[in-house]
Amino acid sequence: MTGARIPRIAFWGVLGALVLAAAISAVRGRAQSVIPANEVTLTPAVVVAGSPELIRVRLPAGATVDGALLDQKLQFFRSRDGQTWYALAGADVKAAAGPSTLRITAHTADRPAIDLSRTVEILPAHYRTTTLTVAPKFVEPGPDELARIKAEVELKSKVFAASAALPLWSGDFRAPVHAPPTDSFGTRRTFNGELASVHEGMDFRAATGTRVRAGNSGVVVLARPLYYEGNCVVIDHGLGLFTISMHLSRIDVHESDRVIASQRIGLSGATGRVTGPHLHWAVRWQNAYLDPAKLLRMDLSGVR
Repeated sequence: MTGARIPRIAFWGVLGALVLAAAISAVRGRAQSVIPANEVTLTPAVVVAGSPELIRVRLPAGATVDGALLDQKLQFFRSRDGQTWYALAGADVKAAAGPSTLRITAHTADRPAIDLSRTVEILPAHYRTTTLTVAPKFVEPGPDELARIKAEVELKSKVFAASAALPLWSGDFRAPVHAPPTDSFGTRRTFNGELASVHEGMDFRAATGTRVRAGNSGVVVLARPLYYEGNCVVIDHGLGLFTISMHLSRIDVHESDRVIASQRIGLSGATGRVTGPHLHWAVRWQNAYLDPAKLLRMDLSGVR
């Protein structure tokens, strides 16, 4: 039997390439097997527009993690056990329904980066529509008011652009007032038949003078009167998470103050664009506004 003979050098070159390829494949396979995909969990498992999400990633000791949700960077922190990483994030109330990618990448010292990304379905939330009547100046502001509003937009952009690099909150979030809440988050609102908006917070039926408390520990990054918000207090809880208390009759804290959970920050009132006394309480992560009622129901007692 005759045929072409493979030169010895070429033969060993081909064999070496095959062995190298098999070795690389084995290393990659071992790297992926170190962190199974089911080590990434979301709570709640069903993601709805406006819903806060607790993302948990279990990693080997010494590993780190990064990621993004809906194009917003996730900022993870490590728990005391050294192997569990958490990020408190969410889908904005106005997020489009449909599939999205939760990007998770794990990094270890001796292996290639490990992709733990997955597809998540953003489900629509069904919010009500309502009509309200307010003072005309809050629907058609004059030149002076427009200048003030523009300056306040720039101020708020700077405030929300900076956040503590570590979580300042600890344990469960608590309601800011002892008063009945309303199911107002996400409501599509029309003011005086002209101005439509989405209600990005939760209203509490709090009479003027009701004590308003910090929902968790953090740093006061804004404490002053604003045009639409009235007397307003913003608390940075770290890693891009803020709570916002609006329409206060009195502010009892100052910017840069450190506060603890349930500390009094002011009294409820009816300042700014309102139809009557109440507390508007908002939760913001990065550029997303989340449902405060769902954050209050989250069990965060074992996270830190």
